[in-house]
Amino acid sequence: MEKIIQVAKTSAAQAIHPGYGFLSENMEFAELCKQEGIIFIGPPPSAIRDMGIKSTSKSIMAAAGVPVVEGYHGEDQSDQCLKEHAGRIGYPVMIKAVRGGGGKGMRIVRSEQEFQEQLESARREAKKSFNDDAVLIEKFVDTPRHVEVQVFGDHHGNAVYLFERDCSVQRRHQKIIEEAPAPGIKPEVRKKLGEAAVRAAKAVNYVGAGTVEFIMDSKHNFYFMEMNTRLQVEHPVTEMITGTDLVEWQLRIAAGEKIPLSQEEITLQGHAFEARIYAEDPSNNFMPGAGPLVHLSTPRADPSTRIETGVRQGDEVSVHYDPMIAKLVVWAADRQAALTKLRYSLRQYNIIGLHTNIDFLLNLSGHPEFEAGNVHTDFIPQHHKELLLSRKAAAKESLCQAALGLILKEKAMTDAFTLQAHDVAIAVTYNHDGSYSMQIEDKTFQVLGDLYSEEDCTYLKCSVNGVASKAKLIILENTIYLFSKEGSIEIDIPVPKYLSSVSSEGTQGGPLAPMTGTIEKVFVKAGDKVKAGDSLMVMIAMKMEHTIKAPKDGTIKKVFYREGAQANRHTPLVEFEEEESDKRESE
Repeated sequence: MEKIIQVAKTSAAQAIHPGYGFLSENMEFAELCKQEGIIFIGPPPSAIRDMGIKSTSKSIMAAAGVPVVEGYHGEDQSDQCLKEHAGRIGYPVMIKAVRGGGGKGMRIVRSEQEFQEQLESARREAKKSFNDDAVLIEKFVDTPRHVEVQVFGDHHGNAVYLFERDCSVQRRHQKIIEEAPAPGIKPEVRKKLGEAAVRAAKAVNYVGAGTVEFIMDSKHNFYFMEMNTRLQVEHPVTEMITGTDLVEWQLRIAAGEKIPLSQEEITLQGHAFEARIYAEDPSNNFMPGAGPLVHLSTPRADPSTRIETGVRQGDEVSVHYDPMIAKLVVWAADRQAALTKLRYSLRQYNIIGLHTNIDFLLNLSGHPEFEAGNVHTDFIPQHHKELLLSRKAAAKESLCQAALGLILKEKAMTDAFTLQAHDVAIAVTYNHDGSYSMQIEDKTFQVLGDLYSEEDCTYLKCSVNGVASKAKLIILENTIYLFSKEGSIEIDIPVPKYLSSVSSEGTQGGPLAPMTGTIEKVFVKAGDKVKAGDSLMVMIAMKMEHTIKAPKDGTIKKVFYREGAQANRHTPLVEFEEEESDKRESE
């Protein structure tokens, strides 16, 4: 905080825009700006305070006639008291950090048995993220929708709403795809939502951009959840459907002007989606990843396609920050057209070098239930199988495309050569008319095509047995990458045996670090007996807590890391004693 204030003073800045990180909702920072005579582009500190403490905000909202979820927001923070209230409200319940945000310090508890462990975990994360481990308990609405309303207030007592966004589809309590307006909501519900949000804003004399978050059940009843006293990451979808620039509005209002439009003048047009592109591995429980962006190409930005990013090709996604690579925002005249545009743009978002969620987003945006607008916060767990289609072996036609791309790159005019892929041998014969015959197992394919360049990228135009296709072709080291409208394919060209390194197994069946991070807590020591599933240690990485559990029953022989130590990805964390049966086998 002090550094930012210092920079503002040195540069004679009149105002500070806090972005949408944790400082944007920090009352102390807003107060500091006020003391220094610098305008904080955001609400008054009192509004941040009232809305930031979830227990206070609930009582203010109830008094203002905004519907709220049942819960306990009291002073008594003893384990016993919290547990009793959880029992009274009835499981499942949600434990939330009182000063929470970004899904931090938030746990769903399904039964009394797991209450204590989840409470301790939520408190630890809350302490680390917000330096305050106070929590509240509230009823957990099953398969709810997360619908939030964009509001704006000014210094003249005016407040308006700019309609709602649906941010239901989430993983790890964090949004992954957002849209505006919310699908399937009737105009009268939309009006009620907007008016409840304006009442919420007025109750705390709100100024500037804010978001009132509601939880909505299957009957479209909605309840106040919390208010984000800042501009949201997903604000572009609202800008797209209202034709506004919300950052410009923030600046105008901070300068003392009135809200640029009245409620009647704010109209809703078309439909917009935002997809968050992350460095993470959806097939490994969305584990955040780090690594180099060896290749990065994106769709073209235009008035209805917006790309917000902070990286370029060659950059590194580091373990120290959130793993978001970019936000892709699209607009079209209606939801169906916007979905088509989203999928078209995702196919053109091509990244090599680290795992991303792009193929997952393609599966998600093409899922029939998502197309129908049947979204809720359990969408990903519920449709997990279809969304995480396991990588099938590349189709033989794809192997032919890869072989052709390689040949054309090599300009190899030999009569025949062999490419290995998934241990598949491809015998290639060059025909005098310029085409190739490729034999894979007992099937022969007639293949022809050409390479051409477009905006620094190489494309392969190809025909396999008369079926034409076009794919972006990238060959890096010993891997061929093909990006087409079917998605992305990676095909390895084999490395001679003597060059491949020997892979080593985990130590004595002990768990490996899922990613690079800091060891926060260690629960075991050498000599301890553990059962499969027992918590061994807690790691903090990419701003998240990961509990490492025992993969099997056994006795701990050695713990490799102390609390506070840094562990690299895939390094062993603990070693188990060798069991008798293992000894016999190894003898």
